[in-house]
Parts: sequence; structure tokens; C-alpha cells
Amino acid sequence: MIREQLMKKHIGKSTDFHWRGQEVTRIEGFSDAVFAFAVTLLVVSLEVPKTFCELLDAMLGFIAFALCFALLILTWYEHYTFFRRYGFQNGYTVVLNATLLFVVLFYVYPLKFLFSLMVREILDAPIRQIVFTNGCSTMESTSGITNSTQASSLMIIFGLGYIAVAVVFVSLYLQAYRRRAELKLNELEVFDTRESIAVQLLNIGVGVASLFIVALGGGNFVAGAGWCYAFIGPLQTVLGIFMGSRRRKLEESFMASENNAESSEI
Repeated sequence: MIREQLMKKHIGKSTDFHWRGQEVTRIEGFSDAVFAFAVTLLVVSLEVPKTFCELLDAMLGFIAFALCFALLILTWYEHYTFFRRYGFQNGYTVVLNATLLFVVLFYVYPLKFLFSLMVREILDAPIRQIVFTNGCSTMESTSGITNSTQASSLMIIFGLGYIAVAVVFVSLYLQAYRRRAELKLNELEVFDTRESIAVQLLNIGVGVASLFIVALGGGNFVAGAGWCYAFIGPLQTVLGIFMGSRRRKLEESFMASENNAESSEI
């Protein structure tokens, strides 16, 4: 399994965070199967292309597939990191994990549809040139959206799914934070847990902002609602810089207290 190989190579392991999940659990094994099925749904169509034009149309969806695949991998990696750090296997975690997998599976097709539409809108001219150069009179999937109401509904569907995934991760990390004494998290591990919660809350905030824009302006503001998600990277960078400076100060304090404790024992 991929998780086992990552664990052996200590991929994703911070020197300051002790891994409490040392074995791949049945929860993780089942989750990996669901994520793999979700990727399959992204790439596999119901029918094999019967003509070259149909094949070309499928190939033009490569960029959209790559974007969807990247989002699924990021979600999977967050899942992997959580279970390595805390190793929960209780009922509450099972319920939250099942909710996450349900949302991932349910939103595979809306995610693929949205990114396919977005890529085709951005690269409309180059795509049409490729299609016509190869003797295809029309693209099989030209738009799929016929009016602004459908466009705004699509952004609402995507936003709700995005928020739902972030809410599940917030709930998982909050559980770890509440049980920090039981898990024997040190100061740095508690700080990292709080930072993970802050990142997911930021994602929720962006999703809510996008939904608010759509609700306020309807189809006229669909583009603005979509561009909200472009701010995730810059906002997380700013958050990382802010939290990083605080963490460095905490590291100095933590190392000083550790050295003092060792000196007193000697």
C-alpha cells in the first residue's frame, strides 16, 4: 500500500511530531479503496470512444482531470497525515471518516464537470483550433451550462462540497485537540494541531465567501465566486508565515525548557 511505503520512508513526518499511528488500520485501508474508486470515476467514462473525434474530446479533458486528481490527492494526504499523527480508531472518528468518504464520492462528478467547464472556457480558442484541425466539426462537450441560474447552482454545489470536506477535517483535528492530554501532545504538537484547525477554518471561510457572492449576485457574480478559491494559496501562505514565526518562538522556548530539564536531572 502507498501508506506503508510513505511510512517506511517517513514521508510527511515532522521531527517535532511523534507519530501515534504506527500501523495502517482497517479504516485507512477502506478509505484508500474509496479514494482509488473516486479517481477511477474521474478518468473512466461509461463508453470507449468509437471515433477519433470522441477520443480527442476525451483527451481534451486531461487538464481538468489533472486538477481534480490534485485535489483528491491533497485530501488523501491530509487524511494520511491525520491518522499518522493521532492514530484514532474510535467510533467518532469512524463516523467522521465515513462522512468524508461520502462527500468525496458524491462530489466526484460535480468536481469533474466544473473543472472541465472551466478549462474549456479558459482555453476555448486553442481547443477549437485543435478540434477543427483534426477534422471534427464540433466538440462533444461544448458547454453544458445553458443559463446563469445553472452556473450559480453549480458554484453552490461545489462550495457546499468544499465546505463539507473542511468541516470534517476541522472536527477531526478538534477531537485531537480536546484529547491532547490523553494523547500526551507536547507544546509543539498542540501548536501544530491548532495550525491545522486554522488552515481548515480558512478553507471554510473561502467557501462561505464564495457562496455569499453567488447568493448575493446570482449568475452575474459566478466568476467572482469562482475566483474566491484562487485566494486560498495566498491566504494560506500568509497564515503559514504568521504561524511559522510564532512556532519558531515556541520552539526556542520549548528547547530551552527541555535543556533545563535535562540539566536538572544531571
